[in-house]
Amino acid sequence: MSNQKNVPVLSSEIYELSQLHMPENTTEQILKGGRDKFPLLSKGFGNIKKIGCIGWGSQGPAQFCNIRDSLKDTNIKVTVGLRKNSHSWRKAESEDFCISNDTLGEMFDVIKDSDLVILLISDAAQTELYQEIMNHMKSGATLGLSHGFLLGYMQSIGKKWREDINVIAVCPKGMGPSVRQLYLQGQTVNGAGINSSIAIEQDIDGTATDTALSWAIAIGSPYIFVTTMESEYKSDIFGERAILLGGVWAICETLYQRYTTKGKSDVESFNASAENITGPISRIISKNGIRAMYESLVSNQKNDFKLAYSASYNATMPVLREIYDEVESGNEIRSVVMAGKRLKKKPMVNIDDTKMWEVAKDVRSNRNDYPLTIYGFSAGFYAGMMMAQIDLLSEKGHSWSEIVNESVIEAVDSLNPYMHARGVGYMVDNCSITARLGTRKWGPLFESALVRDAFVAIDHYEVDITPFLKFLSHPVHDAIAVCAELRPSVDISVS
Repeated sequence: MSNQKNVPVLSSEIYELSQLHMPENTTEQILKGGRDKFPLLSKGFGNIKKIGCIGWGSQGPAQFCNIRDSLKDTNIKVTVGLRKNSHSWRKAESEDFCISNDTLGEMFDVIKDSDLVILLISDAAQTELYQEIMNHMKSGATLGLSHGFLLGYMQSIGKKWREDINVIAVCPKGMGPSVRQLYLQGQTVNGAGINSSIAIEQDIDGTATDTALSWAIAIGSPYIFVTTMESEYKSDIFGERAILLGGVWAICETLYQRYTTKGKSDVESFNASAENITGPISRIISKNGIRAMYESLVSNQKNDFKLAYSASYNATMPVLREIYDEVESGNEIRSVVMAGKRLKKKPMVNIDDTKMWEVAKDVRSNRNDYPLTIYGFSAGFYAGMMMAQIDLLSEKGHSWSEIVNESVIEAVDSLNPYMHARGVGYMVDNCSITARLGTRKWGPLFESALVRDAFVAIDHYEVDITPFLKFLSHPVHDAIAVCAELRPSVDISVS
């Protein structure tokens, strides 16, 4: 296994960056955020006096409101920029952004007046408008992104950033509603929020690092780790198609069908599949890690785990490799751009119209307080895909912080709680259009692999258990333990 190379070493005279000691003798730069850092924000943002917040999608409302609230005692202006005829205009007004006090304005007017432009319009819109956006920016201003998609697109067509602007990224490891919810929950608790990675793509004046760190602190991130924008977009686009969204949806669907064909009732099948994964399995992974979840099982459930883990790992790894190849080659980015054009003619279909998600509504409305027993088979199926994703990201050179956040923490601490509380449709469709498209494209391929390969291998007693033989001693368990010490100080509440 290898870990990420070519990540720049950042320095700051304002914030105290520290070294995180990870497995395999690697170290990574992090900053522990929190509300105790808010008094440093004015200094951290330096000469930035106006922050233009562009767009109102999944991340926009959360980040913009958090930044505004964090900067309320400063002289830094936070202004939302939208198309004047945008359907989001009234939504911004409902969050107290308005023209009268210069906190709401037309998109390009806001861009040309801003020292920091945080661009959170859809990925497809960025590919259409990036040149016009850069043309409107002031010389010396900073362009901020929360996803490296635009970089991937520009690389694919041979385009470059304007040479007289900074380009940075702050990428929360959770969907927008999670970013806002944990921030609000943590108003009186230091360190409550969603972790973020930061990347410095272009630094023309030496201020980019402090700007990125200040932005991450202002949205409430308790744990901020350093990556590159290229590494971020590859791991992020890949991860949301895999265990974070598309993969977990496929696992729940296939397990539900498996249990019903084995004689369980609809409710029993849902409890054994989706309810198990988003409830007790996610909770124990969140607090104690994947290995601890396995070790909590009784002996016969451990045997089920071993079999399901290996079958799931073996069946999903080829799909995971295909996804990463498509992302790395630029094909997946081009696919999203083309799909965005098709969406103008026909919107996405609902993701939760199958029978199990109708059953889910009844289960959620009739939940009892007693804890569900973990099904070793379901736990193994889920952990198998999660660990396959971890191994692939490690093989591709991503850092442990990025691997753990994109494969574990974002799943169990940000996304799965929303599926548990409100269903898979709510979880997926509160994410970006890029993530929603990827879920619908790759989820069915995971379903096919699990049914065609994993279940067939199990039923024919042909499971290669080699993956499980490496599971207990896997170095990721130590990486998860290190990252767990920096987890949010409160659990997200979405009930």
